[in-house]
Amino acid sequence: MDLSLKLVNVAFFMLLLTWIMVDFLKRRREGGDKELKHGASDRKSTVFAKITVISNVIITTFHLGFCFYEFWKLKTIIIEAVFPAMNWTLACFIALYSLSRTLREHKRWPPVLILWWVFSSIFYSLLVFLYLLTRLKSIQVPDFLPEANIIDFASFPLSILLCFNALHINSNKKQQELEQPLLRKKANDGCKDADAFSSAGIWSRATFKWLNPLFKKGRVKTLEILDVPSIPKSETADEAASSLQESLRKQKDETSSLPNAILQAIWRPLAINAVFAGFNTIASYIGPLLITNFVNFLSAKHDHSSWHHGVILAVIFFLAKTVESLCQRQWYFGAQRIGTRIRAALIVLIYKKSLTIKYGGMSNGKVINYINVDVERIGDFCRYLHGVWLLPIQVILALTILYRNLGFAPSIAALSATIFVMVSNTPLANMQERLHSKIMEAKDSRIKATSETLRSMRVLKLHSWESTFLKKLLKLRETERSWLKKYLYTCSAVAFLFWASPTLVSVVTFGVCIVLGTPLTSATVLSAIATFRILQEPINNLPELISVIAQTKVSLDRIQEFIKGKDQKKIIHCQSVKASDVAIEIETGEYTWETSGSRSKLSTIKFTEKLRIMKGDRVAVCGSVGSGKSSLLCSILGEIPRISGGGIKVYGSKAFVPQSAWIQTGTIRENVLFGKEMNKAFYDQVVEGCALNRDIEMWAEGDSSVVGERGMNLSGGQKQRIQLARAIYSDSDIYLLDDPFSAVDAHTGAHMFKKCMMQLLYGKTVVYVTHQLEFLDASDLVLVMKDGRIVQSGKYQDLIAESDGELVRQMAAHRKYLNHVKPPPECNYLTNGHQQQSKTEVTENNFEHHISNGDSLMEKTLQEETETGRVKWHVYSIFVTSAYKGALVPVILLCQVLFQGLQMASNYWISWAAAEEGRVSREQLIGIFALMSGGSSMFILGRAVLLSTIAIETSQRLFLGMITSVFRAPLSFFDSTPSSRILNRSSTDQSIVDTDIPYRLAGLVFALIQLLSIILLMSQTAWQVFFLFLVILAISILYQDYYITTARELARMIGIRKAPILHHFSESISGAAIVRCFNEEVRFLKNILSLIDAYSCVSFHNSATMEWLCLRINFLFNLVVFLLLIILVNLPKSAIDPSLAGLAATYGLNLNVLQAWVIWNLCNVENKMISVERILQFTNIPSEAPLVIENFRPEPDWPTNGKIELEDLHVQYSPALPRVLKGITCTFPGEKKIGVVGRTGSGKSTLIQALFRVVEPSEGRILIDGVDISNMGLQDLRSRLSIIPQDPTLFQGTMRTNLDPLQQCSDHEILEG
Repeated sequence: MDLSLKLVNVAFFMLLLTWIMVDFLKRRREGGDKELKHGASDRKSTVFAKITVISNVIITTFHLGFCFYEFWKLKTIIIEAVFPAMNWTLACFIALYSLSRTLREHKRWPPVLILWWVFSSIFYSLLVFLYLLTRLKSIQVPDFLPEANIIDFASFPLSILLCFNALHINSNKKQQELEQPLLRKKANDGCKDADAFSSAGIWSRATFKWLNPLFKKGRVKTLEILDVPSIPKSETADEAASSLQESLRKQKDETSSLPNAILQAIWRPLAINAVFAGFNTIASYIGPLLITNFVNFLSAKHDHSSWHHGVILAVIFFLAKTVESLCQRQWYFGAQRIGTRIRAALIVLIYKKSLTIKYGGMSNGKVINYINVDVERIGDFCRYLHGVWLLPIQVILALTILYRNLGFAPSIAALSATIFVMVSNTPLANMQERLHSKIMEAKDSRIKATSETLRSMRVLKLHSWESTFLKKLLKLRETERSWLKKYLYTCSAVAFLFWASPTLVSVVTFGVCIVLGTPLTSATVLSAIATFRILQEPINNLPELISVIAQTKVSLDRIQEFIKGKDQKKIIHCQSVKASDVAIEIETGEYTWETSGSRSKLSTIKFTEKLRIMKGDRVAVCGSVGSGKSSLLCSILGEIPRISGGGIKVYGSKAFVPQSAWIQTGTIRENVLFGKEMNKAFYDQVVEGCALNRDIEMWAEGDSSVVGERGMNLSGGQKQRIQLARAIYSDSDIYLLDDPFSAVDAHTGAHMFKKCMMQLLYGKTVVYVTHQLEFLDASDLVLVMKDGRIVQSGKYQDLIAESDGELVRQMAAHRKYLNHVKPPPECNYLTNGHQQQSKTEVTENNFEHHISNGDSLMEKTLQEETETGRVKWHVYSIFVTSAYKGALVPVILLCQVLFQGLQMASNYWISWAAAEEGRVSREQLIGIFALMSGGSSMFILGRAVLLSTIAIETSQRLFLGMITSVFRAPLSFFDSTPSSRILNRSSTDQSIVDTDIPYRLAGLVFALIQLLSIILLMSQTAWQVFFLFLVILAISILYQDYYITTARELARMIGIRKAPILHHFSESISGAAIVRCFNEEVRFLKNILSLIDAYSCVSFHNSATMEWLCLRINFLFNLVVFLLLIILVNLPKSAIDPSLAGLAATYGLNLNVLQAWVIWNLCNVENKMISVERILQFTNIPSEAPLVIENFRPEPDWPTNGKIELEDLHVQYSPALPRVLKGITCTFPGEKKIGVVGRTGSGKSTLIQALFRVVEPSEGRILIDGVDISNMGLQDLRSRLSIIPQDPTLFQGTMRTNLDPLQQCSDHEILEG
């Protein structure tokens, strides 16, 4: 032993002895051990600690026994054996001495002990590695290291175990310190299980053993979200967003870059992930490096020493593949974790930015694409990130192996061919980037149009416009499909180059060898082929990497442009109370909705005089339609950009009631409270003041009844009263009410004005817009608006005294209008009141129908219906046969079989021909090899083109089926289905069907064909392997079956958990002005954080379960390859063909990668097929009656008179519910104005819905001009009727397109109309 190694042992001996003495004195000084209070001891820690002590005792026993053996044998003391034995004895004593304190106080093992364990494990590893290496190559062990003996081999695994166990104790200690309060909190809140990953030890993390409890749950029951453990703190949305925002803040505003900020936020886990990626790459090249030695061994004569040489080679192969598998699984899982973190952070940033965008808001479609496409793509890029630096390393390793086997010139030829293939891929990658950008633009337009159409579906149905709008969507889809077609065929060319690249590189390399006369042997040829197969990955990775980088760059640029958009400054809110008690102070200035052009195109609000509104004042704002009343309130809120003049100061908190009601999905009570604590007495006063008490009593669940998306199942009056109650309950200082009484009848409006304005809001500052002139008298100040300016202001009595004033003119115009209608005054009041009541209650009975089944409504509206169990086979069948009835599928399979057969035949040919010199001529060798290789590439090209053709046709057919079914669905479907669910299928699921599922499903089948061909090849070499494969396949199927029950439900949860995020986004954006006004941004942010965490939690465990399965099956197939090599080593030379055996071993090197690809695709296909399943759910929606019935078309001028006859009309919403209309028989004369009155729930709205056949009669019939409407198509009926909807609906576009959505009239006709 070298002197330096002796000194190290002496140093450790002194260090261990010193620690014992110091700690003993320290304990005596403290008066012995202090008993600490602690909870139940951690059983895992106890077990691992005992294993640690036992391992120390065993190693100490080994060394002491070896010392005695050496002394007995040599009759002298060997210093080299004594010092390690003494050190291990001291280490064993320290471990026993520290055991009780380590367990009781959850303290780490003494640092000196851990240091000794780490040193010993490294030392033993080095000795064992060098020993194995010397048996393979004739190299000398360094002088300063002794030769490994049996004790070193025995102590090596135990020393590794010591390090793992020590680190496990430490991680448990940290976890208990950091997470105990969190776990206690979760227990109190009744939330999900604790974070299983963070509390797991190193061995548990390495083998994904921490997932076992989740699999056990998934095996015995259908998993629910509460069964899934929480995610690590680093992956939570709050932590991830905070880290990213901190990185952005550290950069200068002018040069801030989102990619740089992301890298700065994740560099630590990214560096750890890079280590696993590096080890995986190095381990993957050990097989091609040593395959030459193995084939030479098979070709040489066997003797006893060479047999050991073959076994050692097999062991190294097995260890290398095991390390590769372990590192690959940790690499991929680590990339998924980083991706989860990035997704969460970006969604939070986008949400925060969305809440700050004013001035007309933003498109829901764009936000949905930001989340569904751009954020997902950036998160997925983490899997490709390390390819940037791994690519040159992989190429260098491959060229090194080629240089070692073939020499310099062939290596340069291989490099040149590789560069040529990479360069050839570059234009295709650039084309992919351009086409993908076009696809994203087209998808943005389609999703935006779909979102707008779904919001307006009631109007479209009642006007029979749905067919026209469906054609618009299909036209947008056709544009998207044209870009998709070009993109997928470009992908076909890339796939062809990928599979043809090993062929091209191998033909060029072997061709150079033939030309230069480089000797080729079976060993060198097979090593080169194995290298080419691995080199295929970096060759493919470059264009794919370029393509992914390009796509990710597009997404990053889109999100960065959005996030870095100019922040709109909030209006100045002063909380200090001024001596003059001013509530709102408006300086002179001008405000406009549009600032992009040099001149404003929309109405402008202009304040020509300074205006002060005092605290406690009631200010009425009146004026004609379009005079700027709503814009005045928006300017006070800061929602309109100021282009000149001073600003507006608001002193105190605000509440806002917009003209267009904004209702959240949830209960009535949640909408009223809006995040405030419940004050029962005040709450009851508010409900009574807003005339909601009668509605609440009518509903089965009271104020706990659930309302649908945007309050779809509430009438306009109910929505307006709920949002007024929300504003009053907030108990703010200033109230801005935009015509709150317009949607209610006169009696209810008078009640609300008296109770709310005069009593509940007494002493508050109220600015209210109104068209009811009778409400002006109660105000302290009246502002009269005209053309965006305040033309009059003052007391009501003073203003009506001005005979030429604007208010007097407006009142005169109002009286003139009333006189023009010509009803008697008292009848006029009744008509107005009840007509308004009828209008208010158009959907009230519909609401009663829904709310009376509160539980079912909550299930339908808030919980998405999902399938359970395996994805049904008919889903696969529909998907496979959608395009051309599956006629191209056998052709594609035949192409794959021929490709695989020709590829293996070409490899065997060159290996067999090169095994013996002169077996074939050099020209024959390379010619036949090139011919078979080229033929296999042609089949690959055909396979890729046909697959893209099928993918395009299949995705289009599924899209048409879904969108047509949705447009033909009855209105009840849209009342109970949030638009986010439809949009999620139309965007995320459709994107997966467009570009993902066809290639995953085909990739699974292709990989299975490859796997079976390799199994047959190995079985041909050694028949015993076939039975091993049967056993391993059986175990793999059991593993997969055990896995899929849990993974399937997790995959379903991903889609379900994403829809609430989109829904919350959509709701928040549409109500952003209200959220900002009520200062509820923090609460809404907490809601989105919890929704993101729920989604991340499912996604995190879904990816982990896949790695759990791949790791175990990887090991099984690595074991098969190891046993194959052992069998080949032990078979007599006469029994095997070295070329065939070497080829089997060469293909076996990639068996674990191929098997992992099969399992990964198998699991992914089922998980991704859930998207097809979800689309097919919306393909089979029960539809309305036919649009057109050819045998019963009405006359072109029907109806001519408009006479409506009801004959014994019975209507009920479903067979389980009571009838709403009971035997009505009456006649409405033609060309007359008919008023329908009645109490709430009497059936007024049901009658209107029956006329439009929104609800079909259960008995009786309706005749219009003598024609039974139930016999004609819905389009013929609804297009001849007209309705003015209660909720105004405008479509994005010009005024011209809104006046004539179907483009049926000329400009002159519109102007005349």
